[in-house]
Amino acid sequence: MLLDKPAGITSQSAVTRAKNLYSAAKAGHTGTLDPMATGLLPLAFGEATKFSNALLDADKTYGAIVRLGMTTTTGDLEGAMVSRASVNVSRVEVEAVLDRFRGDVMQMPPMYSALKHAGKPLYVYARAGTEIARAPRQITISALELESYDGTELTITVTCSKGTYIRVLAEDIGKALGCGATLAALRRTKVGHYGVEDASTLEALGELCEEERMARLLPVDALLVGLQCCALDADRASQVVRGQTVGCPEGLTPGLTRLYGPDQAFLGLAEVVDERWLRPRRLLASEAVKA
Repeated sequence: MLLDKPAGITSQSAVTRAKNLYSAAKAGHTGTLDPMATGLLPLAFGEATKFSNALLDADKTYGAIVRLGMTTTTGDLEGAMVSRASVNVSRVEVEAVLDRFRGDVMQMPPMYSALKHAGKPLYVYARAGTEIARAPRQITISALELESYDGTELTITVTCSKGTYIRVLAEDIGKALGCGATLAALRRTKVGHYGVEDASTLEALGELCEEERMARLLPVDALLVGLQCCALDADRASQVVRGQTVGCPEGLTPGLTRLYGPDQAFLGLAEVVDERWLRPRRLLASEAVKA
């Protein structure tokens, strides 16, 4: 389902509350939003969690407000103040700096993050005052637009690859402008093919009856929009759900494909090998297929 996460709670707290609303045995999200951030947080329940990587790996779009002239310990307004500086930056200078961050860039993961070191999240070390050496990672910023600038705050729209930290982008913009910056607000508006305009809030879900709430759920294969698909006859579908490799129908290209049975029931994912074979990769449990 598509959730519009409120500010002030962690992504995991949002998952837990939604999980309780749906009485789900298993639930997860498809990409963390910081507590201060709002916006689109796709959730997966039950068997759908097997396929959540598709949206974890998808590009994401954010609206962000970057406040110039200050830095904090966390890169956003939830952290303690580190420095202040005067701001004397023109819109032309801002536009020129933003251009440096479009395309493939290297970004240093922040200490206040859930990345692991020796089995513990980096934020645990950060809270204890310990700095851990990190290596920069390549990210891709496919779109970065300046929506407004009032002399102290700039509003930007960012479309970026998996693993991009908008807090770090805000800090890096401030460094490049010479005055420092921190993230003042963040809202995720798009994940893959899905937009926040189609999402529901926890409050709204809580007010619905069970039937209405269930109607907000998307089918499992909604996670895999964009992948090629393949319909199997009854014999090959029966073999696939038992984990067997089968002959590949014509017209499929090498790579992952969605699998459907003769009744159009979603079966799971397979890999097309040499345009000759379908090798099961991740399947729904047989009980889920029957349902």
